[in-house]
Amino acid sequence: MRKDLESRSKDQLGWGYDRPYGLPQQSRSTTVARHGMVATSQPLAAQIGLDVLKSGGNAVDAAIAVNAMLGVVEPMSCGIGGDLFAIYWDAKSEQLLGLNASGRSPSSLSRDEFSKRELKSIPDHGLLSWSVPGCVSGWETLHTRFGTQSLADLLSPSIKTAEEGFPVTEIIAGYWKNSEKKLSVWPDSAETFLIDDRRAPCEGELFRNPRLAHTYQLIADKGKQEFYQGSIAERLVEFSQNHGGFFSLQDLADHRDDWIDPVSTSYRGYDIWELPPSGQGIAVLEMLNLLEEYDLASMGLGSAEYLHLLVEAKKLAYADRAQFYADPDFEKLPVDELISKAYADRQRKRINLDRAAANVPAGDPKLKHGDTVYLSVVDKDRNCCSLIQSNYFGFGSQVTPGDLGFAMQNRGSLFALDEHHLNRLEPNKRPFHTIIPAMVTQGGRPWFCFGVMGGDMQPQGHVQVLVNLIDFKMNVQAAGDAARVRHFGDATPTGEPPQGVGTVVVESGIADKTIKALHDKGHHVLRSKGEFGGYQGILIDWEAGVLKGATESRKDGVAIGY
Repeated sequence: MRKDLESRSKDQLGWGYDRPYGLPQQSRSTTVARHGMVATSQPLAAQIGLDVLKSGGNAVDAAIAVNAMLGVVEPMSCGIGGDLFAIYWDAKSEQLLGLNASGRSPSSLSRDEFSKRELKSIPDHGLLSWSVPGCVSGWETLHTRFGTQSLADLLSPSIKTAEEGFPVTEIIAGYWKNSEKKLSVWPDSAETFLIDDRRAPCEGELFRNPRLAHTYQLIADKGKQEFYQGSIAERLVEFSQNHGGFFSLQDLADHRDDWIDPVSTSYRGYDIWELPPSGQGIAVLEMLNLLEEYDLASMGLGSAEYLHLLVEAKKLAYADRAQFYADPDFEKLPVDELISKAYADRQRKRINLDRAAANVPAGDPKLKHGDTVYLSVVDKDRNCCSLIQSNYFGFGSQVTPGDLGFAMQNRGSLFALDEHHLNRLEPNKRPFHTIIPAMVTQGGRPWFCFGVMGGDMQPQGHVQVLVNLIDFKMNVQAAGDAARVRHFGDATPTGEPPQGVGTVVVESGIADKTIKALHDKGHHVLRSKGEFGGYQGILIDWEAGVLKGATESRKDGVAIGY
């Protein structure tokens, strides 16, 4: 397969032949190291994580330090105003654990409020989209169970960077520019994140956030208590009350994280692990179950036959996502049924190999009862932390509460307002969530710790990376660099109906003849850029005793090890 990839024409792959060795479609070489490794979307953040590992910290220590630094240097994508999910492999107990550190809706906010305002959906921006942020609590939950270095030490580099400033990197500068107008609507957002309160910092320009440094210092000194019951909580609630929001001190004090069991399916000898709802991770498992019965390798990388199957499998999984993914504390969800091989066998009969399906409804699992950052860390003991953390949209709700230095997420906009929908808004409920960490094991030990950020691209990205690795035998770097596709137009967990066959957007590496063949099957296909997520991954080569890390050119980041 490797020789086949190397010999394929530029027209087929969409890349040149400038690399002197290895696969021509790679943007860079795979990072290889013996002891520990960090892969994430910004170089300063990755470097801080490596410093923690080299000083004796473990994967959780490094992940917290990296996440805190990302909140400084990539504030549109993540921060302590957002939520956190993680999958963690504990090498000592040989146990895989999941953490859901997402927050809930305000106790005083009901669907009636939106009816009074004659709103059919929850706005994407502003205080109506707020839910309690789970990030800080998630840090402490991980740290209490597995951390070895003090939280103050882990936050110290980020505090210093926020105070002294950092040069903004290229991709992040572009994201920042995209949010410029929306940030300017909110005075505190403009004062915190815009230079001279009117423009985003440019690539290479120094940016400081002393307000965030002060907030981080309070957390370093007093822990999550300060965020959920101390002065930070008081200032959050005061801002909310003064600007028409619904937060109460009790909402913050009542926040809790949940250790949950990851769920899995087997795919060609590998066990793929995701977190169950309220997130969308099981869509990955549904898609892989559907694809496993097809010989994708013989179809070929980037072929119309493979991409058609990928999109049709996605439609089926996302139709289920729209109907069945919600907060399991409020509803009994058919998770086991949805990710079963038997259900996939029934669903696969709905795929037409020659024609794109339109307006796909959810399946019948036969119930037995009535913007984002990702980071991967593997340490010297082979503890593995797959962590994802997000504000949802760029700068989330666009609202920065006072002088706290961070934007609040807009996850509440992912509730449905239909009273019959499983994901309907109710007080103290978690919304449907897009962010999903992942892990792959083989033979009872971790093999691949990875994620692909980017809203509803995430399950589609997970599947494409895994197929590239497992079916097309690509290395860990090439698997992320390869051209991707993304399908839009399914029904959503907020209650929006499907839009016919939807739209398939493709990157430049997808050949013209492939696009034509997809058109012939009834797909609506467009070329696009910037909508395909951001991949980071670390693969453990147990036989060689090394780690192989990758990050992709769609982000500013690096994979580094020692």
